[in-house]
Amino acid sequence: MGVIDDAKDAAQATGKKVGEWVDDTKERVSDKAEEAKAEADVKKAESERDSVKAKNEYKENLRD
Repeated sequence: MGVIDDAKDAAQATGKKVGEWVDDTKERVSDKAEEAKAEADVKKAESERDSVKAKNEYKENLRD
């Protein structure tokens, strides 16, 4: 019975490690997705800022 119990314990420990690895990987992927979304939001905001600035400069030039 000792060998079977040892094998069972090893299998459970391995299963636990695999589960932790899966959870960690899932969290890393989620973090990267959030990071990419934040970067996209920043680029969009910068683009909108530049667009508004260009529009305002154009209007200012028309007033001159």
